[in-house]
Amino acid sequence: MVEIALRVVLLGVIPGNRRPTTAMAWLLAVFLVPSVGFVLFLLFGNFRLSRRRREQQEQVNDRVRAGTSALADVVSNYSGPEWVTSAGELNRRLGSLPMVDGNSVELIPGYEESIKAMAEAVRGAKKFVNAEFYIMSSDSVTDELLTELENAAARGVSVRLLFDHIGTLRIPGYRRLVRRLKGGQIQWRRMLPLLPIHGQWRRPDLRNHRKILVIDGEIAFTGSQNLIEPSYNNPKHRRAGRKWVELMARMEGPIVATLNVVFATDWLSETDESLENQLQVAVRATPGRITAQVVPSGPGFVTENNLRLFNTLIYSAQHRISICSPYFVPDDSLLYAITTAAQRGVDVELFVSEKGDQFLVHHAQRSYYEALLEAGVRIYLYRAPYVLHAKHFTIDEEVAVLGSSNMDMRSFSLNMEVSVMLLGAEAVDSMRSVESSYREMCRELTLEGWLHRPMLAKYVDNVARLTATLQ
Repeated sequence: MVEIALRVVLLGVIPGNRRPTTAMAWLLAVFLVPSVGFVLFLLFGNFRLSRRRREQQEQVNDRVRAGTSALADVVSNYSGPEWVTSAGELNRRLGSLPMVDGNSVELIPGYEESIKAMAEAVRGAKKFVNAEFYIMSSDSVTDELLTELENAAARGVSVRLLFDHIGTLRIPGYRRLVRRLKGGQIQWRRMLPLLPIHGQWRRPDLRNHRKILVIDGEIAFTGSQNLIEPSYNNPKHRRAGRKWVELMARMEGPIVATLNVVFATDWLSETDESLENQLQVAVRATPGRITAQVVPSGPGFVTENNLRLFNTLIYSAQHRISICSPYFVPDDSLLYAITTAAQRGVDVELFVSEKGDQFLVHHAQRSYYEALLEAGVRIYLYRAPYVLHAKHFTIDEEVAVLGSSNMDMRSFSLNMEVSVMLLGAEAVDSMRSVESSYREMCRELTLEGWLHRPMLAKYVDNVARLTATLQ
């Protein structure tokens, strides 16, 4: 009787404010194994942050709107297609941050090269350094950057550092990193800490997945890369020759201040310290010609900002879409947008890893290949043992987007992410050069070849697909 009552109650609770596919997956778990399904739902069913953190997010959004409203009409003189301007207005309403002109953007596809570039920028810091990364490690590759952060703090620069608690905790060397940070003058905090003994509890798989580095409000880095050596300190990966392939961007101009707003939001959430003096988006010198816009997203927002932007841009494409995502597990809306684009004659290509680093996600991703290939999407598999971890896409000759967000339901609903929309042919051409280098490292998947894969592989892919909706 208890199990029947539980099923009846959850039948009216679980579907509330969830995608039908997600609700059905949870209901299936509860109906098949009621006690286990119910416990899992209690642990993982709520993707919202705490009320306190949501209220903080809303307060910071209000401050951002107040600080940037005066720039809304005067900062951006972008004169491209109306659909791009419309996407920018969508971003402004959802994430509170404006499009800003006059930025320079340098893409850095080299793994160690990007860390060296960040270390060099920190070496020149005079006022403050704000660093936020999903995963951090103290190892042979990151040591130069960590040393420069320590040196900056020692010479009086205000250095603030954030890393995701669970994301970093599961990496070998976590205790060594914490000891190092405690021994220096860097101000640091864990993001979304899961420490029940200290009263810090939340859904265990919520993550702050952002990667941001801001120096003096003048230089910023963002993209897909974590601060860790390219095999993730994993002996198994090293033996297999498996390394992560990333893309970071070094930026100057007004876009730096808006990236710093995202950091200030997360710092406030973890410390209750307001970086009020850093929230103003000041009019600065214009070191470049690129118009750009920062798009924050995650459980702290009411809407799925990144998903709405991605769908808007993909539906607007007229000629070409190139997508790179290490974890491509789309919801129905994104899958329809991409396949519809291909069916209406847009050239669509997707870059993914030949062999993923996460078993269930990789096999769930594979379950979408048939629908994509049938629609006319060209799929390029980045050859193993490398893991193509870069996250970006281009639309026609008008828009490039890069950042921390994957094209999967975790990034749309569970992770706190940051993306940057870059406008104009200069930005797109730079991104297309990176995409071309990927193509040389890939083999193309064909529909005929895919349909003839072993039946066991199809079975595993389809079962893994069920797990993608449990959010």
